[in-house]
Amino acid sequence: MRVISWNIQWGRGADGVVNLSRIIDRIRALGPADVVCLQEVASRFDALAGGQGEDGPALLAAAFPGYSLIYGPAVDVPGREGERRCFGNLMLSRLPLGAVYRHLLPAPPEAGVPNMQRACIEAVVIPPAGPALRVLTTHLEYYAPGQRLAQARWLQRRQAEVAELATLPVAAREKDGPFARPQMPAAALLCGDFNCEPDAPAWSAITDTAGSAAPWLDAWRVRHADAPHPPSVGLHGADWPDHAFCCDFFFVSQPLAPAVREVGYDAETAASDHQPVVLTLDLSGLV
Repeated sequence: MRVISWNIQWGRGADGVVNLSRIIDRIRALGPADVVCLQEVASRFDALAGGQGEDGPALLAAAFPGYSLIYGPAVDVPGREGERRCFGNLMLSRLPLGAVYRHLLPAPPEAGVPNMQRACIEAVVIPPAGPALRVLTTHLEYYAPGQRLAQARWLQRRQAEVAELATLPVAAREKDGPFARPQMPAAALLCGDFNCEPDAPAWSAITDTAGSAAPWLDAWRVRHADAPHPPSVGLHGADWPDHAFCCDFFFVSQPLAPAVREVGYDAETAASDHQPVVLTLDLSGLV
């Protein structure tokens, strides 16, 4: 199973030009993907630099007709002539889907810094071989460190809650109708732009083994131990940052860690200010 995660900056490349065709071409060039998780996907948001109000979800749906598309905008506000301006995360899956959730992440008020609402898409995917698993994709707050830390802690709690729910018996009313409890496997992966470097407070909160019975593990370190993460921003002369570093990660739950085969950072493309990250899993040994 191959999963791509990429902050596409609404299609704006390092050259400042918005061109979603370059994003689509690069996703295809990275090879066949079972799930594609994208951050900063805009729909009719003409206020974004370089853009003309492109409908990113519609363009991506047309480009990947064999995939189910889940759009989870964190920002949904009025636009021109009755349209909605939306901005957030998007998931494409060519695997069958189970339950799907669109979570708004906590945003405790923080004075003196700009911030925007953040969200997380969570979906159960069902591979043809191997067990079902949950895929979560998100984009944490950049300017407000208190909000970013609260969001990281929420992601850790979410995994712990799902793992605990899996141990509880199903009540009679949870077998049918809107109260029916969907399949929610503890095996899961979490990806996106976390706006922090490895070992920063938010990264540490997500991977806190002492504070959770079901912590997330950084997939790069599962595979490469203490080797430095490759940079995921700052490679191609975009208008930020002033140095290259990594803030785009894959995390896996403990049950999924044995399936991690590779985590790769594509350093070549300049179609966004971030680099795509690709996770390869071998699910054949899991039950």
